[in-house]
Amino acid sequence: MSKAYHNLTAHYNAYFIAQDQLKNAEAALYKNRKENYNQILPILLPVDSVVNAPVKPLLDEAIKKASLVAERHQNSKWLDDAYIVIGKARTLKQDLPNAIEVFKYVNTKGTNEDDKHTALVGLMRAYVETGDFANGLNVAEFLRVQPLNRDNTRDYYLTKAYLHQRKGEPALAAAILDATFPALKKGERTARLHLIAGQLYDLLGQSAKAGDHYAEVLRNRPLYDQEFYANIYLIQSSGGKRGSGQSFEEMLTDRKNSDLKDKIYFTMGRIEASRNKYDRAIEFYRQSVAATTTNTEQIPYTYLEMGKLYFEKKNDLVHAQMYYDSALALLPQQSAEYTSIASRKKALDEFVDYRNTIHTEDSLQQLAKLSPDALNAALTKAMKEQDKRDAAQAELARQVIEKATGRPTVAGVSQPGATNSDLSPNDRWYLYNPVRLTQGLQDFTTVWGNRPLEDDWRRSNKDASRALAADNNPVNGGTPANAVNPNSPLPTQPDAINGVAGVPVPGAAPKDPVVTRMNAMKAQLPLTPLALTQSNQRIENALYRLGKLYKFQFNQPTEAIGTFEQLLTRYPNTLQKPEVYYLLFVSNDQLGRSSTWKDKLLAEYPNTSYARLAGKTSGGQTVGSGTESQALKSYADVYYLYQSGNLTEGLAKVENALAQFSGTQIEDKFALLRVMLIGKVQGTEPYRQALAEFIRDYPASSLVPHVKELQAAAEQPTAKRK
Repeated sequence: MSKAYHNLTAHYNAYFIAQDQLKNAEAALYKNRKENYNQILPILLPVDSVVNAPVKPLLDEAIKKASLVAERHQNSKWLDDAYIVIGKARTLKQDLPNAIEVFKYVNTKGTNEDDKHTALVGLMRAYVETGDFANGLNVAEFLRVQPLNRDNTRDYYLTKAYLHQRKGEPALAAAILDATFPALKKGERTARLHLIAGQLYDLLGQSAKAGDHYAEVLRNRPLYDQEFYANIYLIQSSGGKRGSGQSFEEMLTDRKNSDLKDKIYFTMGRIEASRNKYDRAIEFYRQSVAATTTNTEQIPYTYLEMGKLYFEKKNDLVHAQMYYDSALALLPQQSAEYTSIASRKKALDEFVDYRNTIHTEDSLQQLAKLSPDALNAALTKAMKEQDKRDAAQAELARQVIEKATGRPTVAGVSQPGATNSDLSPNDRWYLYNPVRLTQGLQDFTTVWGNRPLEDDWRRSNKDASRALAADNNPVNGGTPANAVNPNSPLPTQPDAINGVAGVPVPGAAPKDPVVTRMNAMKAQLPLTPLALTQSNQRIENALYRLGKLYKFQFNQPTEAIGTFEQLLTRYPNTLQKPEVYYLLFVSNDQLGRSSTWKDKLLAEYPNTSYARLAGKTSGGQTVGSGTESQALKSYADVYYLYQSGNLTEGLAKVENALAQFSGTQIEDKFALLRVMLIGKVQGTEPYRQALAEFIRDYPASSLVPHVKELQAAAEQPTAKRK
């Protein structure tokens, strides 16, 4: 009787209520989930304490009720079940360490085999959420040979598929999902899993299998969104040949798809891109952005596809930078592609910056070479063109105000007439139309990026002189300073006529604004030898950096070769010549071309690290490698010279030894000894450069940590180093 009492009370007064609360929490999380169909959906909903916060009271209540079984009814048969509820609730609360301990306890102390298997499935899920895939796989391997019941078999397969999906193994995840479907009943949850399987097979390039799963979605009573996206993916994976029977035109005119037109246009763009019709694809992508209503989640992925097309297919890096910038500003940081996109966007930002530097400085130098009369004529023409643009913008603003208020404007003042509320939504003032407002925000972000609200927001560089050189150069389409665009720096000294900061001096005649504008533009020209030298230094550095971007970040050796050759042509005495020679040799070798750059490097700069690197590259074989015993003897001789103070002789011998014993086991020791000798003979700056070269040339060396310590010490002030 005692045992029956505890079983009855534990079941209905504790476990039943706890299980009901847990099911309600899981159902609420599933119902209120937000699916991002631009990415592969997760097989199981990821644990997120922020997302799960609304159901936290239900989870707390489930834990409280289930804990009564352990506290008051330990001899009941519901003890294992109660602990499993506690473990699952703690998992959803992201209390993963305690959840893991609970599941382990059930597996160790449990009396029912099915309950122990359920606990192990929960343990595997908790390990996945912590990112401990190794332990998760160990649990999965143990369960693989256990006789699981139907429910545990289903949950085991789903959890293991989720593990491989999180681990970045889509092929295994898709294969396990295929094995799971026979254990699933028809319904919306199964439709969702078929959609995920189709996405995984699409990622693997298996369009036929993906199409079969998308077709299965339509047979499993899906939600409308699932049906829509399954049809869209089906059309996309088949290149426009399969679908539910609706054409794109019919889908666009279907009222149920009024808020999904952006996705339809996006799919049309991807199909055109797969057919190598890139301009048409870009046009569809633009229509996708324009068709966006209240749901803007699609926009960053559309911008991303446009950026990829400009970068990978059209080789238009300027436009690519614009769209990558816009995509990254709107893309969720938890997106799987966020890190790689941020890296590419950073490289594209640098590319645009260096390209603009070259173009701006070249333009300023060309203007500086003009005669005074020709210069005045060029600047006058630029100012007139700017005035026309300003007038056009003012007229556009007047039309916007008239449309917004329904009243004509005179000298910018609205006149009596119709009100904004009398207009149709499309004719209302911009700021009263939420759709156009959203579009305006996206257009602004496309051009300017995600700018903070601050003074001089338009300037990427707050240094006024550099900002003027880049932004206000009339030759490259910049906007010179004027009353509408006051970008010129304020005077800090009193002016004879305009006073301090432009405040007029009483009784003095004001300056001609045209002359003021022209003088501000002339101030940016490199008219002195020093200014011209600085301008050329900026061009030289930009060409060098641009070539390295082409070579290492964009993997475009042809463009890199052209840029480096331009650098050597314009600045034959550049300090970067050894590295440029080496990069030209490597880039030509990458393209399978023969060149003389290696010979020039070895002839002109035989003792540089770049010459040693080039010397190693000869048909994939190590050049000039001596025996280990000879290398050891040579090292001992050079080290003796270092200790005895014969530093110049030691440096010369270590340079020769590095070339002679390249590829030996102590090559990195020779390189470090060279660094120390350079520090003694040539001083601090060459020493710092040599340390950086060592880390670059020998990244796998066991001496790298010591060299990094030396590098950190070398960066300290002289007093501290002493």
